[in-house]
Amino acid sequence: MRILCFGDSNTYGYDPRSYLGDRYPAEVRWPDRLARTTGWEICNLGQNGREIPDTAPAFPPYDRLVVMLGSNDLLRPGATAAGVSARMERFLQGLSHVLLIAPPPMAPGAWVTEERLLTQSAALASYYEDLARRLGCAFADAGQWGVELAFDGIHFSEAGHRAFAKALQLVLGSLG
Repeated sequence: MRILCFGDSNTYGYDPRSYLGDRYPAEVRWPDRLARTTGWEICNLGQNGREIPDTAPAFPPYDRLVVMLGSNDLLRPGATAAGVSARMERFLQGLSHVLLIAPPPMAPGAWVTEERLLTQSAALASYYEDLARRLGCAFADAGQWGVELAFDGIHFSEAGHRAFAKALQLVLGSLG
């Protein structure tokens, strides 16, 4: 199975202890862990700072497209879960075999100091679940997976990458 993982710094594997954008080692990053434990071909299309694009890029062929975006969009002043979900809807138009993942809600931390970020990131899963239902795509809420966040309140810790990979493997396995 060929899986494309399109996301932000948590897909890329950004190590928040780094000031220069370094990544966790491959044995820590969830896409690499998923590839090792399943034997699936995983294409990591994560990028630091990525927001939901206006249109989908030309993706290479895939069996499943895993999309987890929205955290960076919420970091914009005044952004709401409803607005982020509307952007996601435009992005997903015309894509097939999508698994839309709601990122884990943010937690208080070095990057998360506004109550708005906590409430809107927690609300995003319900908007994404409704969107997935309307578009007929698969949905998963990573907020239910016990993903530990690092000190900044946004990025996965090493334990968070392990938990994410394990839960995602179960979800993808159930989708066939």
